[in-house]
Amino acid sequence: MNTRLLRAFVTLAEKGNYAQAAQALSVSQPALTKQINLLESTLNVALFARGRHGSALTAAGQRLLPEAEKVLRQMAAFMQHASQVEKGGEGLLAAGFGLSSFILAPQCIAKFRAAYPGVDITLEDLPSAQQYDMLQRGELHIGFVRVPPPAPLSYHALFEDKLVLVVSEDNGEDMSERLRNRPLLRLYTERAGGLNAQTDRFLQENLFHVSSVQLAEDIQTIVALVAAGIGVALLPESVVHIAPPELKILPLTGPATRWQVGIAWDARNEDVIRDNFVRMVTENLKAAACI
Repeated sequence: MNTRLLRAFVTLAEKGNYAQAAQALSVSQPALTKQINLLESTLNVALFARGRHGSALTAAGQRLLPEAEKVLRQMAAFMQHASQVEKGGEGLLAAGFGLSSFILAPQCIAKFRAAYPGVDITLEDLPSAQQYDMLQRGELHIGFVRVPPPAPLSYHALFEDKLVLVVSEDNGEDMSERLRNRPLLRLYTERAGGLNAQTDRFLQENLFHVSSVQLAEDIQTIVALVAAGIGVALLPESVVHIAPPELKILPLTGPATRWQVGIAWDARNEDVIRDNFVRMVTENLKAAACI
């Protein structure tokens, strides 16, 4: 049923007068009469008892008026909801992040949530390689990853990260001595395939020999082990934010120490919410932080 007819019914019931109702609806009085007649014919119910000075609701009209008002309210709410969905104001954004973006990603998500409170957001800690696959399968909408990603994913580079050596004390030993005298603390490959590959390239490029390796589940554990003097670690510079002040962060040089971090998405899938997020990040990113 055309909601225009229901609106005519409700307005005439409120005004009680065809002339006033027609004026409120911005239609002619004959047009309003036709709308009411069509609605009554469709329902096979007389809604109004016509009089010389106006129109009063019949018993049936009084019973049906609240339902008509409810339908119009629901339609208005539906249209508003549809408008929000069309603009990306409601829905879901599934995002992934990795080691290099574990500070940046939550900042960007918080800024986006403030701008789009109607969007439900999930944020999952995942290696870049797993994010690439999930983006192409539609399981993620956006990923903070190493860039460039494999085709056909689109991306925007945000900042450069680099390897640093994290030690419990700076006793003047060179890199070879540190790696020979203490275990190298690393994450399991399934947790940090990109970082481990970067570390291996750095070690091979500089012909460094590692005496022993100790694996851990997360960065926080590695940092704690380094602080306890159990070993040394090669970590992204971006994670030094969680390092206690007593740890020493030593810079490294060489092409194998650097990589680009950015956001990636699958542009083959249309998604207004994702596009809003990409636009926000690329337009508002300053000094590697969503501020």
